[in-house]
Amino acid sequence: MPIKFNISQTGKTFHLEAEVLEGKKIGEKISGNEFSPELAGYELEITGISDSSGFPSMKNIESEGRKRVLMTKGEGMNDSRQGMRLKKTLRGNTSSKDTAQINLKVLKQGEKRLEEIFPTQCQPKEKKTNALTSATLAIENPEQKLPENKTENAAEKK
Repeated sequence: MPIKFNISQTGKTFHLEAEVLEGKKIGEKISGNEFSPELAGYELEITGISDSSGFPSMKNIESEGRKRVLMTKGEGMNDSRQGMRLKKTLRGNTSSKDTAQINLKVLKQGEKRLEEIFPTQCQPKEKKTNALTSATLAIENPEQKLPENKTENAAEKK
């Protein structure tokens, strides 16, 4: 079963699906050749792991499976009341067959830039227009035709 890899570099994230990478821990450095030959020369660091149910992993839990941990504060604990302790379900710091997603950070760049390796993820997305945007465009440009129902709604509002 393929795992989703999120590779982040200077504010941009690139997505890749590859086969299971078992036995790797958070904070471990990985060569880009392990994913694909296009990532040759890249050095990546694992920053986070989560399973198919969405449970995140923590660096200080030594195991592959899920654990119930009593937490007072820190990652995964959102309750800020003083003295509050809650049991949270978290994964260990090691990837296994249950891993669904691994987050990676680029430490050393290879020969090609990530934008060249993943060109479809770098294209700007088209902006969606809604009825209000279309109506204001029609007022500015009377030659532009709007769908009939939107013209009627714009005329009723005036």
